[in-house]
Amino acid sequence: MVKYIFVTGGVLSSVGKGIVTSSIGKMLQVRGFDVTVIKVDPYVNVDAGTMNPYIHGEVFVTEDGGETDLDLGGYERFLNINLPKENNITTGQIYQTVIDSERRGDFLGRCVQIVPHITNEIKRRIHMVAEQSKAEVVLTELGGTVGDIEGQPFLEAIRQMRLEEGFDNTLYVHLALVPILDITGEMKTKPLQHSVNELRRIGIQPDTIVARCRDMIDKETLRKVALFGTIPEEAVFCSYNVPSIYQVPLILDEQGMGDYVCRRLGISKKAPDWSEWQKFVDCFENPKHEIKIALIGKYAGLVDSYVSMNEAFKHAGVACQTQVTVNYIEAECLENNADGLKLLEGHDGIFIPYGFGPRGTEGKIKGIQFARENNVPFLGVCYGFQLAVVEFARNVCGFDGANSTEINPDTPHPVIDLMPEQRNVNNKGGTMRLGAHEVFVKKETMAHRLYDAEKIFERHRHRWEVNPDYWDALEKQGMVFSGNSPDGRRKEILELPSNFFFFASQFHGEFKSSPTKPEPEYYGFIKACLDKKLGKTKPEF
Repeated sequence: MVKYIFVTGGVLSSVGKGIVTSSIGKMLQVRGFDVTVIKVDPYVNVDAGTMNPYIHGEVFVTEDGGETDLDLGGYERFLNINLPKENNITTGQIYQTVIDSERRGDFLGRCVQIVPHITNEIKRRIHMVAEQSKAEVVLTELGGTVGDIEGQPFLEAIRQMRLEEGFDNTLYVHLALVPILDITGEMKTKPLQHSVNELRRIGIQPDTIVARCRDMIDKETLRKVALFGTIPEEAVFCSYNVPSIYQVPLILDEQGMGDYVCRRLGISKKAPDWSEWQKFVDCFENPKHEIKIALIGKYAGLVDSYVSMNEAFKHAGVACQTQVTVNYIEAECLENNADGLKLLEGHDGIFIPYGFGPRGTEGKIKGIQFARENNVPFLGVCYGFQLAVVEFARNVCGFDGANSTEINPDTPHPVIDLMPEQRNVNNKGGTMRLGAHEVFVKKETMAHRLYDAEKIFERHRHRWEVNPDYWDALEKQGMVFSGNSPDGRRKEILELPSNFFFFASQFHGEFKSSPTKPEPEYYGFIKACLDKKLGKTKPEF
């Protein structure tokens, strides 16, 4: 029978529920269990796709084209599995489905209510994921904090699942902050106590509690958490600050959490095998080299806007035994500051990530020009790919005013233009070119050396593309399009062979990167930055 684990959070958001959920999944996975993970987001948006990254962080794209919460990316990286878009459940999806059913008359004249109709739809979706995934254990993380108005129907649904699935098949994990007072150095459990009390008021008694603290909680604090949480001391664990999030499953397992979860659910398989994971963590903690990357972005004020990219840099860094330090530079600083380009000096590589709209684009273009003209290793992704074409068209091909029609609809040289099938699209949500698409890689190119394949599948999220009217002109000046769509209609990868490393992709390679399998374009970029710093004449990969 399927086992269900529900992870809730208290005191404040962004306390680390996603990492703890991923860690529980990893502890089960290394014991031989098949797991899947669901993220519940109580916001009324149908998905994360229409939200600005400053509002909710990065939009993660699944293999099947879902625009989801960034936590799904964390689950995929920790567990090395592909999750479908159905694994991100939102309030918008739930109410949309129930209202559509009501309009069809499916409820046979009944009054449609939160209980049972909304809660039944929530439970139906969780069961659907369990059935489709064939997983032995289904973990569900509830976004937000206990006590949030929008989260109450979801908490009620998981309360009902305890009654329906049985005590032995369900486990409630509650994560809450234990702050340390700066003045006295004392660990305070009162916020956690109030959070647990709020959970009990809803009708849920947690089976295990994870204290989120700067340091490992002491025995007295642990006893207090157990006492006021009404659970045994062996069911209390601590997620404390560590240099890398990839250490969290190890420190929780060392405290006995993996074994406790298995005992509590009545499941047992082989002893945990952490060898591959531990090897990655050891390499991360003991790098031989260090490089500095300048990330020129439009959302540089919130690191979560680039979380998958940051993790892809770490994965590639470990593969190169290199610590990657990323400096976030707001693109507008390069536009409005006469000395803005000095911010790029001293960096071993320049990275241009995704983005939307005109704000900051000229700053990004200046950063690309700086990289190209000074032979600094460069990587561009999505918008970075498109703006690399714009910069080359302006400054190498001589197309004055060249631009993307997204930025300037009246540009005299629309080297980046809206895809034809997007011209009559009116709804913004879920209508971009999304998910994994096949890419043909040309032989005898840097892309082919990196991917070691002629066909790859990579995830996309865009509406604009390189205008076919300008392909020949760009290629005549030395730009190589080393990746194309199978029908030849779209350019997917570009590179400049005359530079040490100048590479960009329309797709988002970071969405498929994992600790034990770094994504090739990110690996190539980090390796090139290191090789150039070490004085090599060309990248060695």
